[in-house]
Amino acid sequence: MAIPANVAVLQNHSLAMLVQRELERMVLAGDLGAGEKLNEPELAERLGVSRGPVREALRALAETGLVRAERNRGVFVRAISPEEAEEIFEVRAALDRLSGRKLAAVIRPEQLAELRRVVAAMKAAARGDDREGYHGANLRFHDALVEFSGNAKLLQTYRRLVNELKLFRRQGLETPRRLPRSVAEHERILDLIAAGDVSGAGEALYEHAMASQARLHDVAPAVRRAGDG
Repeated sequence: MAIPANVAVLQNHSLAMLVQRELERMVLAGDLGAGEKLNEPELAERLGVSRGPVREALRALAETGLVRAERNRGVFVRAISPEEAEEIFEVRAALDRLSGRKLAAVIRPEQLAELRRVVAAMKAAARGDDREGYHGANLRFHDALVEFSGNAKLLQTYRRLVNELKLFRRQGLETPRRLPRSVAEHERILDLIAAGDVSGAGEALYEHAMASQARLHDVAPAVRRAGDG
């Protein structure tokens, strides 16, 4: 029995999404290294799928900033230099300020409760010196701030920048942060948002992002050495 065309398209699209998620995991885990050329047939064989879903997944990953497509050369895992990361942080800081200002004006009680749960998870991870757990909760906190602000284009742009910074941190091995101090910064940000302080929330988020940019100077030499190696 032949599969209807619309069902076949849906199946292929769903498979491409699964392939995209797995390739994203491999890139962020370092299984596919910065600068590495991605070979469609090899990836298809490795994942047990045809080349079509792999090709579609790579196109989607290029839109998220994790890979780059070069005409007549192929597709490569993005490599983020310290200089580019510094520029990304500047743009992200501006977006953080905008999302903080927008959210402070419109936040709903259930959103505030969700953010408080995330900060509680960050605090628990900090007490246990669980850096991986803290990092995950931190990403969720900032993503939720932008998501709750209600601007879909802002969220799309923000997530692309965050993906690019994930690549840099994977390369550059981000310097350890003082977790209790970081928790306090997030609690202050949330208090300003909860109070409806539009200006204060925006500036606190901007300063928080720019402090991360300032730490780039500590890791830049290590990133450059890794790139030379």
